[in-house]
Amino acid sequence: MARSETGYVDLVRGNVNFRRLWLGNVVSLFGDWFNTIALYSLVLSLSGSEFALGAVFITKMLPMALASPIAGLIVDRLDRRKVMIASDLLRAAIVLCFLFIDEPGKVYWVYVITAAQVTVASVFQPAQSSSIPNLVSRNELVTANTILSATWSILLTVGAAVGGMAADVLGLKAVFVIDSLTYLVSAWFIYRTTIPQHTTSMDFHSASGEKPSPVHLVQRATADVVAGWRRMRERPEVGRMALAKATWGLAGGGLVYMLTLMGEEISPERQAMAIGLLFAARGFGTGLGPVMARAWFRNMTSWPALMGFCMVFSGLAYAVAGNLTFTFWVILPVVLAHTTSGANWVLSTVLLQERSEDRFRGRIFATEWLLFFLVDAASILVASLVLEFSGLSLSLVVMGFATVQVLSGVWWLFWAVPAEKFGEVART
Repeated sequence: MARSETGYVDLVRGNVNFRRLWLGNVVSLFGDWFNTIALYSLVLSLSGSEFALGAVFITKMLPMALASPIAGLIVDRLDRRKVMIASDLLRAAIVLCFLFIDEPGKVYWVYVITAAQVTVASVFQPAQSSSIPNLVSRNELVTANTILSATWSILLTVGAAVGGMAADVLGLKAVFVIDSLTYLVSAWFIYRTTIPQHTTSMDFHSASGEKPSPVHLVQRATADVVAGWRRMRERPEVGRMALAKATWGLAGGGLVYMLTLMGEEISPERQAMAIGLLFAARGFGTGLGPVMARAWFRNMTSWPALMGFCMVFSGLAYAVAGNLTFTFWVILPVVLAHTTSGANWVLSTVLLQERSEDRFRGRIFATEWLLFFLVDAASILVASLVLEFSGLSLSLVVMGFATVQVLSGVWWLFWAVPAEKFGEVART
């Protein structure tokens, strides 16, 4: 099924509420990538351990995964606009705590502060993803998601590259202050945004008017979360799309983690800059992929198969990177690998938004994030342990994970694509 899509400029000009939400994203994402490169450089310089660096990646994933079910409940039951504003304000305060980490004995605080930051952030992404279908029309949905994905990618490209240089020139503390300020600007843009929502308010009182016990509240919250999961089982076409990102993450998490180690090998003297450039290459690819997919593949029935081929190609590109001597030439296969991963991300997001009902959408997207972050964290843990204790070279480990990436895509093609075709036949 193909349909006419609104143009990028027309959407940004004509939809003021989407524009304000998008501008908030631009500012906060820029600060996020400043923060991320500075954090990786800080841990490498203070610890010199591959496992310690991997633990930062895992700390960015695991708390968000564990908080996702409750985050989905919050997003479906509370005002999503207020939830996003509160998330921004709290993160603005939390990231300032990184200023006090300046010696090896304080490295453990990196994990504590990062866990707090991502736990608060766990409600922001489901709230935003659930809000987009209520801000735009169906003919604007692919364009809106492509803009947000391209923005993430462009800001990764610019923020990582500039952030790496800023960390070297201005120092890590200045970078953390800049990140804090960007959250405040993002909150201001979202404050000025009107976000329609079809939801049920959280009722904290029983039918008799009495305030329920904490146990009763937990039971009620658990029942709501289970209802969202049950909805995904009842509609397999929704559940399949919620698995797409996790399927990529089986190897993708470890491969992205190893970009930092590639950067360290490329330029040990200016590691922040080298890491920033590799992450910028990743960002350029993830921005290019959705734009190409939107232009060349307008028929949505072809998207599930395209997603599988994207996973396969991403693995093949990383296999090329693993065979190269680690110089700046690695940038080229990294761009290609993430061109296809970016397309996979946006196509699965649009299909999930279209197939899920608004009243369940927050819990469905939170479940998607739960699956993705758990798989991603496991992938990073395995990669960091192998590198720390096996004695294998970085090139060999990259090659191994690239092979897993290819096999993940093959599995998707043989499992999800036939199921999609059978579902179409069943619905006709």
